[in-house]
Amino acid sequence: MRRLYNKVVSQEMRDDIKRRSQYYASDWTDGFKAKRMQQIVPAILFLYFACLTPAISFGTIANEITNGSIGVVEFLLSSGLSGVAYSILCGQPMAFIAPTGLTLAFISGLFRFCSSFGVPFFPVYTWVGLWTSFFMILLGLRGSSKLIRFCTRFTDEVFNALLSLNFIYEAASSLRRNFVLAADPMNLTMPFVALSVALGTFWMTLKTQAVRTSIYFNDKVRTGIKNFGPVAVIIVASLLNQTPALKKFGVPTLSVSNTFQLAGGRDFLIPFMMIPNHVKLLCSLPAMLLTTLFFMDQNISVRVVNNPENKLKKGEAYNLDMVALGLITGALSVVGLPWMCGATVQSVNHVKAMMRTKINEETGEEEVNDVIETRLTGFVIHGLIASTIFLLPLLKFLPIPVVSGVFLYLGRKLMTGNTFLQRVKAIFISSENLPDDHPVHIVGRRKMNAYTILQFLCLYGIFAFKQCSQTAIFFPSVIGVLMMIRSFVLPKFFSEPDFIALRDETPKKDQ
Repeated sequence: MRRLYNKVVSQEMRDDIKRRSQYYASDWTDGFKAKRMQQIVPAILFLYFACLTPAISFGTIANEITNGSIGVVEFLLSSGLSGVAYSILCGQPMAFIAPTGLTLAFISGLFRFCSSFGVPFFPVYTWVGLWTSFFMILLGLRGSSKLIRFCTRFTDEVFNALLSLNFIYEAASSLRRNFVLAADPMNLTMPFVALSVALGTFWMTLKTQAVRTSIYFNDKVRTGIKNFGPVAVIIVASLLNQTPALKKFGVPTLSVSNTFQLAGGRDFLIPFMMIPNHVKLLCSLPAMLLTTLFFMDQNISVRVVNNPENKLKKGEAYNLDMVALGLITGALSVVGLPWMCGATVQSVNHVKAMMRTKINEETGEEEVNDVIETRLTGFVIHGLIASTIFLLPLLKFLPIPVVSGVFLYLGRKLMTGNTFLQRVKAIFISSENLPDDHPVHIVGRRKMNAYTILQFLCLYGIFAFKQCSQTAIFFPSVIGVLMMIRSFVLPKFFSEPDFIALRDETPKKDQ
């Protein structure tokens, strides 16, 4: 039996289990220490809304693009239950899984594909998910996460730019729909009011986050505004929409049932055995593409959490995380709930919320002291999200333009720190106005622009591939091409010193 275990489970996976199992008990107990509860309780409240908003937002968009097959209830239930399960099963509890724009794009592509060929959506959805679950578990057991080392900053930045662009595009599409579907093309008052609400939500959310670095109030008040500001903006915008002055314009709100039921009143368990056997086998093909997307998204998100700058002490477990996500994906597929994956924004927010900092006496700057690494926060936060289904009547008052405004904010937030997007801006800036350590002074403007334009073309290609209804389901395969371009094509034109100057160092073979 031991020999079979060693053959099936790779050394990398066994190392993950050994590394994290010794901390499993402390992952729970560390969250209950009295002094830490003062930080954990506000973090839970803030992160609850930070994770709830995307679930509602994606549910709203999904309801529109799947003709009501998957909606807000499904996203709330899936996000909550998946997060609870992940906090129990995963190796790195500081990372969160959640609905992502690219996963929604794949679901949209799969729905359109099934509609075009007259194939029942949910049975196909289930089989694609089951195959993906199998592939994910297999990849995790065989220690494949070591391959993520080939995913350098070149791929990371294009991938994160794609996430950002997807948020902004979905927000713009939702707002554009108000103009296109206006009952009276000569009276566009409502669409313009909706646009104003969305932009106002975006602007106010940005301002609440900027308070943290302002000169006003003390540090405790600024932190409170930053943590609870986005939630307050959503609540205030929803209340304003109920005032007579705005209600008369008929700004659209979430379409949610007053009672708990799945979209279309369908059964909880999908009749996935109803489709022919050859269709079940063919579902393995799109599952390979979804596995590629999950592999990239999950590992990139967890790698951001495991960044040495965060000073986490309990170690990484990439392969264990993959197996946990695979098990959760299989369970979600059987009941037709939307798939979850590694969520970069929520994961980073979790780490920052649990981070304890100190002031460097020499530089006067704030620096990381340590991070409270616990499973408790993820468990409670996602338990609260799942319980939100009991508040469905209240969600009917949430204006869809407010959701669009939150999407605009999330898209803008993902741009922060992306050196690819910074270099796009630098193309139009004179060299004299750029810092001395900027790549333009090291590799030259021609090389920097060539590298940046190539990233831009890759971003454009992936986005165009995703937007085309005939190819949308295959777009995850194009993401894998980015790694091949970086590993085999770019080294022919750029030296290693060039890559280092561009902050895209090639990983060593022993990493």
